[in-house]
Amino acid sequence: MTSRLGQVKGVRAQFTQTQTLAAMKQPLVSTGAFVFYRERGVIWRVLTPYKATFVITDAGVAEVDANGKRVGTKSAQGVRGVAQVSKMMRAMLGGDLSALYSQFDVDAQGSPSQWTLGLKPNQPQLAQSIKGLRMKGGAFLQSLRIELANGDVTQIDFTQSEALDDVPAAERGLLGAP
Repeated sequence: MTSRLGQVKGVRAQFTQTQTLAAMKQPLVSTGAFVFYRERGVIWRVLTPYKATFVITDAGVAEVDANGKRVGTKSAQGVRGVAQVSKMMRAMLGGDLSALYSQFDVDAQGSPSQWTLGLKPNQPQLAQSIKGLRMKGGAFLQSLRIELANGDVTQIDFTQSEALDDVPAAERGLLGAP
């Protein structure tokens, strides 16, 4: 089902992220763009309601200022679960089901042109924070719903997805690649 995802080196897309938090009456909605580069990580650019750029790699999460300089890095060890989430995102965006099967019970349905994956943590440590994930897609990932154990829900819808054979030099630099 996700074999097409596994064939691309990278993906560029737009996103709308809606966070429904138990502590807030109104959901938080942000929009932006991201670049996923299989070998390196994810560049996540929030455009509204504020501007921010984050680089997510196995080493951690770094915020990048308007000049393209990293202003703060939280190591994967320093931020609980960041390395796991980074690897999981890269596995999902890259169609690597083996990485998902190691941490989740996977319910896969559909066809290559329209599929759904339901993921339920099978690791107690992960289950303490994540209740479940649901992904929908076709040639590319179209939506990701993350339900946390505390009742918070994040829904990310992806549009205008396109495969990348290479990532521009500036973005490679952000990801720590030559």
